[in-house]
Amino acid sequence: MNAFDWLSHMGIPVVDKFDIVEVKFKGGRKDYFRNVDHLSLTTGDPVVVDVPNGHHIGWVSLQGELVRLQMQKRKIRDDDNILRIYRIANQKDIEKWEESKNREVPTIYRTKQIIDELKLDMKLSDVEFQADNSKATFYYSAEDRVDFRELIKLLASEFKIRVEMRQISLRQEAGRLGGIGICGRELCCSTWIHDFKSVSTSAARYQNLSLNPTKLSGQCGRLKCCLNYELDTYMSALEDIPNVDKPLLTETGTAKLQKTDIFRKLMWFSYNNENNWHSITCERVKEIQELNAKDVKPFDLQNNNAKDIEDKASKATMELEALDKKFATSKKKKKKKKPRNRELGAPENQAGQNTPPKRENPQTQEGKDQKPSGENRKERDRNRRNKPARRNPENKTQGNTPTENKPKLQANKTSKPEENNNTNPRENRSNGGKRRFPPRKGGSKGDQNNSNQND
Repeated sequence: MNAFDWLSHMGIPVVDKFDIVEVKFKGGRKDYFRNVDHLSLTTGDPVVVDVPNGHHIGWVSLQGELVRLQMQKRKIRDDDNILRIYRIANQKDIEKWEESKNREVPTIYRTKQIIDELKLDMKLSDVEFQADNSKATFYYSAEDRVDFRELIKLLASEFKIRVEMRQISLRQEAGRLGGIGICGRELCCSTWIHDFKSVSTSAARYQNLSLNPTKLSGQCGRLKCCLNYELDTYMSALEDIPNVDKPLLTETGTAKLQKTDIFRKLMWFSYNNENNWHSITCERVKEIQELNAKDVKPFDLQNNNAKDIEDKASKATMELEALDKKFATSKKKKKKKKPRNRELGAPENQAGQNTPPKRENPQTQEGKDQKPSGENRKERDRNRRNKPARRNPENKTQGNTPTENKPKLQANKTSKPEENNNTNPRENRSNGGKRRFPPRKGGSKGDQNNSNQND
């Protein structure tokens, strides 16, 4: 219903309840009627009200103390001129009202044809039939005064009804027709605005809006009503902004005003109509105007003297240097890595120094002496390449450890003559023709097979 009773939650005594109700009709038109019979009404109820020469149907939009405030705002007196509410509309009343409403569209088309035949300079916008189908009100708009006496006679004889002609403004016409504004909401003139105020182009100038009629005009063809909403805020903000009637004089050149930011209190100037704009505060503009009044020209818009620029530059460099020192990362000294002890014959390290050889067991040294010279040379080459030596069968029984890491204790034992002629020739070659460990005893599959063959 486009109305909100913000006093409905307040506990107001029932005895002092205001008995006048606001009723809404077609096109957003609202009127006030007295609830004489103290009917229990709710917002949105259809009611039958008293009108001159008949009755009409409307819908309740407001009731209670808020209606009193609305009447004071519209300057409507609470006297005997306020008509009464008959009853709540029943189904029969609504059906009769719908029949009269269905006559509106054909009546508009026929009336426009009659206006064209009479060549009247007027625009018909809407027709409203009364609920009792006894009267019709024709709403029109015109720039000049129109003599419609002949039109009323033709309409009364055409539709067999009493005719009332009512002239409205273009804003009221847009409110009756309704629509959606550029903001995406329903038009203010069709929802809550009733007293239309004049809107001038000075409201757009104060708000620094471009004077483009296609953007500033609403659907009615006039300036938008919303231009007046923020005008008071802009007027109060403009009190602290100086009035620049002539360009500012500086040694760099004459500075002309290009733009003003009202709420940020900033003003943009350009030297000699250049494209580069320079922003300064309103206090600085007042200071330059006072200097120009004394025939004194500052160096530029920001500085009064050229030394001020040098001082600012030196100060900026000092701040940068301080920041560089603050956030500079100190280089950490790299610690030299200690050379790790490696095995015999290890290659040279990064510093070019040979690592000291690992101290060997004297028992292992004796075993190496017993080996032929060719075998010692091969093992020494393997150690230089840092590769493990070939595994011997004895390592399998000792957890598969390389021969280099474990001392070879069997090499220290005195060599004995071979008891078995079926020894491996490779083992004999590696050990210099001498067996380093006793032969395997029973328990393996190979020995069992040999014993079976002998049997």
